[in-house]
Amino acid sequence: MKINCDMGESFGIWKMGSDEQVMPYLDMANIACGMHASDPTVMLNTVRLAKQHQVSVGAHPGYADLQGFGRRQIAMSQDELSALFIYQVGALAAICQGESVTLDYVKPHGALYNTMMKNDEVFVTLVEAMSKVAPSLPLVVMAVPNHEKYQALAADYGIQLWFEAFVDRAYDQDGRLVPRTVPGSSYHELNQIRRQARQMIEERSVTTLDGQVIPVHADTLCIHGDGPLALPTAQLLRDLLPPSNPYGGAL
Repeated sequence: MKINCDMGESFGIWKMGSDEQVMPYLDMANIACGMHASDPTVMLNTVRLAKQHQVSVGAHPGYADLQGFGRRQIAMSQDELSALFIYQVGALAAICQGESVTLDYVKPHGALYNTMMKNDEVFVTLVEAMSKVAPSLPLVVMAVPNHEKYQALAADYGIQLWFEAFVDRAYDQDGRLVPRTVPGSSYHELNQIRRQARQMIEERSVTTLDGQVIPVHADTLCIHGDGPLALPTAQLLRDLLPPSNPYGGAL
């Protein structure tokens, strides 16, 4: 099981996250592609930082929503969404190529990620776009109980899926993240994060906000890099999950 984190979310002189401190503890860096956060220079510097620490690089495309940090859903046609998605993946792929770094996977961000897991049309739009421009790359999606449905949809386009779980967010009874507007949806205590991480790793399950235990079979655990507990969370996960095959590799 790998550790992934959302990275490169600064913009110009405005700083977000603690990338330099967190990166050494990661296996996978989900690098923002300039729409919900980041800019070309931040993208370049984050790719270089990942290369320095032998961390696998993934594209982290989102809705074009800098003010809302990509957490607001935007109504788009299939062509518009496909073009936006391809544009961002292509931008990071070009920066990676210039730094002799491989782009290893794609993970949508924020509202686009959540919409993809609730709207099959959006999910199919993204896997179809990947089949055209990045057919060999895996798509990172949420490890929901009915994951077989998404595997079947992706398989129609020849796209492999990697499933992830979140150690710092609360789950609902459907195995999805509780909206951030709900009290208790995000964890602010390290002990709470540690308990959930251990349960996901050792028991392959999670306890929902209302106390139910549901299965979670994840390939990778996510840290939100913009949170104040990003660094201690990365450190505790590294203690629980010693690195086995740095710089990409099979999950």
